[in-house]
Amino acid sequence: MSQPAVDPLSAAFEQHRAGNLPLAEKLYRELLEHQPQCPDAWHLWGALCLQQKRFAEAVERISRAITLCDSNADFYSHLGAAQSELGQHDQAIACLRRAVQLAPQSSAVHYNLGTALLKQGRREDAIVSFRHAVAADPDSAIAHYNLANTLGEVKRLDEAVASYREALRARPGYVKAMINLGNALREQRQLVEAIELLQAAVAGEPEYAGSHLNLGVALRDAGKYQDSVDSLRRAVALDPHSAEAHNNLGTALQSLARFDEALACYEEALRLNPELPEAHFSRATHRLRQGDVGRGFEEYEWRWRCKTYSTRQFTQPRWDGSPLDGRTILLHAEQGLGDTLQFVRYAAAVKQRGGHVILECQAPLTNILASCAGIDRLVVASTGAVLALPHFDVHCPLMSLPGVLNLAIDQLAVEPYLAADPGLVEKWRAELAGISGLRVGIAWQGNPQHLFDAQRSFRLEQFAPATQIAGVRLINLQKGPGAEQAADCGFELLGLGPRLDETTGAFMDTAAVMRNLDLVITSDTAVAHLAGALGVPVWVALSAHGDWRWFVGRDDSPWYPTMRLFRQRQLGDWHEVFARITTELRALAARAT
Repeated sequence: MSQPAVDPLSAAFEQHRAGNLPLAEKLYRELLEHQPQCPDAWHLWGALCLQQKRFAEAVERISRAITLCDSNADFYSHLGAAQSELGQHDQAIACLRRAVQLAPQSSAVHYNLGTALLKQGRREDAIVSFRHAVAADPDSAIAHYNLANTLGEVKRLDEAVASYREALRARPGYVKAMINLGNALREQRQLVEAIELLQAAVAGEPEYAGSHLNLGVALRDAGKYQDSVDSLRRAVALDPHSAEAHNNLGTALQSLARFDEALACYEEALRLNPELPEAHFSRATHRLRQGDVGRGFEEYEWRWRCKTYSTRQFTQPRWDGSPLDGRTILLHAEQGLGDTLQFVRYAAAVKQRGGHVILECQAPLTNILASCAGIDRLVVASTGAVLALPHFDVHCPLMSLPGVLNLAIDQLAVEPYLAADPGLVEKWRAELAGISGLRVGIAWQGNPQHLFDAQRSFRLEQFAPATQIAGVRLINLQKGPGAEQAADCGFELLGLGPRLDETTGAFMDTAAVMRNLDLVITSDTAVAHLAGALGVPVWVALSAHGDWRWFVGRDDSPWYPTMRLFRQRQLGDWHEVFARITTELRALAARAT
């Protein structure tokens, strides 16, 4: 009995589906030699080329299929995917939109359109297409995953987290989704769950370097520095060619104040990838910490290429330090309030170059910065809707000014450049008149969202020994997070904190109070910069890690002549730091009597 004839197209497709691609391609070719008008054969051969990343051939063959049959959504979907890979984005999107018209209920065509839109940088449009894809197939883990990735790119983190969870519902154990969900939770400071997820990702694929790398970063952010180093060393061992892993290992080592080892990691990262912005930024902060401000500030400009920095786009050019000759310059704040308070000092030097100086700054600082010399006009930085800026000819970020002005380390200081409001100074002088002895203002907590706040901030209880010194009166300057510690600190503390700056504007009362104090003692916060800018004596308690701006091996600050630095001799040991502070405070109180 004769066997039924095997359909050539089915035979070729069976080999294709089984992964026997060379044989499948041979069969497609032979079929088309005899049936050149078979659109399905042209399409499947093109799809095979797409699988093998032979994109130009895929475009050629699928296009032949479409000339023979222009009503098949899969044809347009695969053609668009191939064109997208070749960078033919407009053609790809047109093809994929045609596929959507032909098969509006197909998750795959919506997904491919979303991918093409994403490659063209059209993230919001891509999100719409990915949402259609998951609506058409709620169990498509890859569609949920790419939707989540795109939402994360536009910082819609709550939605991204929800989509990653859907990807994991559709495909439990999906390691890449676990990693990216962990990273999104890390950005939201939900570090416990982030670490649990990333540990599960490591368990799921223990030989995948990316799992260890991302776990190491989350552990660092959680303040588990040695655990972070261990995870990142494993990432480097698994993928020694990963510049990102070397750089992150460096930042973890830096967190442990192992600066020389950290530098070696940054150098290796840059050897592997000379264009890695994060490694340049890391090396810049290392150079600055070592006092190499020339090369440090030059390389610090790489920050604008890092993912964590938001680059300002202006049509006007960046200022290069040349004479302004009557032109208007926009100086714009970046990073935190303390950074603005520190670097606004150079507005006067810019003004001396012969221009009109506009400063764009954070809204809370407008009152206190009105006293700064060299500023002709203050404008508030936009936080939501884009605000129209006044006319300007050139611009410069505040923290780029030391580099633009080509300052050496002994040129960083500026005479007190902020002033307290005279009326408020008199008001607080009268209110504090009854406090005898050495008046010491204190603050202990910075912004908890700061990456290394767990290292730089300390508990109010560290000041307890100072309260035993005869003639010393501690005055609370703490605002915001950490202020609640004053309620049950167990020692005498004059509580001004809740009353400060409520009606006068940020730092206005605080500055006036500082002008009536003998000393300020604080952690590395905006309070330290304000005191230094006012020319008030200030002692700063620093972690052994310490921010780059405090350099290393110094107990003074080139930024502020009235500042003293008290560094940890052992990372995490605040008790020894405050033992020294207490000794110095006792001597100061004795001299004051």
